[in-house]
Amino acid sequence: MPVRDLLEEAKDLQTEMVSLRRTLHRHPEIGNENPHTREELLGALEGLPIDWTAHSTTSGVAGLLTGAKPGPTILLRADTDGLPLHEDTGLDFASTDDHAMHACGHDTHVAMLVGAAKMLAARRDELAGRVLFMFQPGEEGHHGARFMLEEGLLDIPPLADGSESPVTAAFALHIFSALPSGIVAARPGPLMASADRLVITVKGQGGHASEPHRALDPIPVACEIVQALQTMVTRRIDVFDPGVLTIGRIQAGTTNNIIPETAVIEGTIRALSEKTRAKLKSGITRVAHGVCDAHEMEVTVELIDGFPVTVNNDDYALHALATAGELLGAEKAIQMPHPVMAAEDFSYVLQRVPGAMMFLGGLHPDLTPSTAEANHSNKVLFDENAMSIGAATYTLMAMRHLS
Repeated sequence: MPVRDLLEEAKDLQTEMVSLRRTLHRHPEIGNENPHTREELLGALEGLPIDWTAHSTTSGVAGLLTGAKPGPTILLRADTDGLPLHEDTGLDFASTDDHAMHACGHDTHVAMLVGAAKMLAARRDELAGRVLFMFQPGEEGHHGARFMLEEGLLDIPPLADGSESPVTAAFALHIFSALPSGIVAARPGPLMASADRLVITVKGQGGHASEPHRALDPIPVACEIVQALQTMVTRRIDVFDPGVLTIGRIQAGTTNNIIPETAVIEGTIRALSEKTRAKLKSGITRVAHGVCDAHEMEVTVELIDGFPVTVNNDDYALHALATAGELLGAEKAIQMPHPVMAAEDFSYVLQRVPGAMMFLGGLHPDLTPSTAEANHSNKVLFDENAMSIGAATYTLMAMRHLS
């Protein structure tokens, strides 16, 4: 079959993918337990020659499709969880849960990987090796990929002839609402940032607002820490190996005439290398203690590890772009000049297996890149036609790797 015919075959599955996507969109689930989503995707895949394993530490599901000939295994991933926010899209299939929404497009990811599973199952005789389908919950900050790896996701049993079939490549697609539909983008090396959390608690001494000299006011000290942290980033972090430090919350006090005892600062730390990640963490601790020592206050610094840097293997990223270009046309496979500072827990997989993540254009046909709401917006819209492109891209990636 000519490569371009894969797109037509994927379009034949469009109605099924849209139906599944909309069912999941109506019933988003948050965190590492997505049982309704698991039930729906397994129902959509019923009858296919795929061996399914339901994970126990999460509601993750792994499926193994074995080709007609021996060979390695390629991993294809979709994430399944939504986000904790109220949906305001006005769609007739909007979320029925006031406090949850598929605002990052994970419902489309599930649907397109289900479509790819059907296309690959139909080509089982052409595959030399296996396809491992990874449907993971908990991508939105809950480390679902790490839990699935720890539970043995990559422990692939030998083939019937006793030969090994190790996972030698891993790929994932992520839809983006402001990227023109029909485009796939990626880059070698760092693609997305690490994401860690900081919590700084400044402890002074409470008192009356009219007598600050008899208290130790933590609020101006907390403000000084915030300013000093921004200076630290601009003066101590290499602009060619960047980091971002954003304070998103400061909480202190109960009313206007009381100096509180404590002030709490919370923020996020982003970096594109482990070197800068470590340097930011040590700098935060040093600055917070230094400022508080100067003002005779106590301080506690908590640094909570989040996702590591998402690093594409150079060769596999270029291979992924070439494969997408073969399918879509070279002009629609874009090599990105720079990473983005968002984070992704597919990074855990890429620490263990060489591979690549690619961004899939999902711009709604009624919008432009400048008017489209971003991923994670309560009003974000996606082009459902992009799912056929995603399914065909997954299929061709697996076929090329297992040919």
